[in-house]
Amino acid sequence: MTAVFKHELRSYFHSFTAYVFGAFLLAIVGFGAMLYNLQAAVSNFEYVLSFGSIVFVVIVPILTMRVIAEERRQKTDQLLYSLPITTTQVVLGKFAALLVVFLIPLAVISVYPLIFAQFGDVYLPTSYGSLVAVFLMGAALLAVGVFISSLTDNQGLAAGITIAAILFNYYSVSLSEYVSSTAIGTVIALAVLIFALGAVIRYLTRNELLAYGVCLVLTAVICVITFVDSASLEGLLPGIMQQLSLFDRLNTFVSGVFDLAAVVYYLSVTAFFLFLSIQSLEKRRYN
Repeated sequence: MTAVFKHELRSYFHSFTAYVFGAFLLAIVGFGAMLYNLQAAVSNFEYVLSFGSIVFVVIVPILTMRVIAEERRQKTDQLLYSLPITTTQVVLGKFAALLVVFLIPLAVISVYPLIFAQFGDVYLPTSYGSLVAVFLMGAALLAVGVFISSLTDNQGLAAGITIAAILFNYYSVSLSEYVSSTAIGTVIALAVLIFALGAVIRYLTRNELLAYGVCLVLTAVICVITFVDSASLEGLLPGIMQQLSLFDRLNTFVSGVFDLAAVVYYLSVTAFFLFLSIQSLEKRRYN
């Protein structure tokens, strides 16, 4: 794992990837600080972090698009499989390198509240609580990007899908106001999600029986709920979209509340997508 970590970290700084990532993040946060803290004379640095969160749509694909896709394109992933390390160690080593690259500009940003506190009343607990939330949210998004990169050998395709996924998550709360809140609309949406889940299971396991079985069981559950108590499905889809939003949970920290449930959610999303990445590599390793 250490060898993979060092190799990945070295590759980021030998190319422009780490520098472009850091420049984007620092530029957006610096621009937000100029607008809010300097021009508008607002002492809440956490507002800057909320404003700058949109930059993840760009910087996460920059970091993650090549992390596994490039290995597959150049066939160097076969070398990784021949090393005396597990697939879990490979994924965790690559992910740890991503976190270090992410932490470097965050370390620079963490100095901003201390500087602004010299010229005004800055509530440091909220500022640094929001910074912790930004780090956890970034880690979750990076895990999503790693999983998407593990599904293809095309960097451009991996970046495009990652951008679409993050954009959808960013606007999911706003979009939830326009989706159907009826029971029928919820059933249709859940059917699509079940089909997508079956496709992912089939891709990762190559087990059609398992994929079809999961889809049939979940479909049967939805049918039973629909016939027994269809009213419980009304408004379910907008609620799910709101609950799945990574960005919306950041606003809780910005409001001055350290939300432990949000921390658990961020960690759960990170672990889940890293697990899927490991399974994706395992599938390729034995095929």
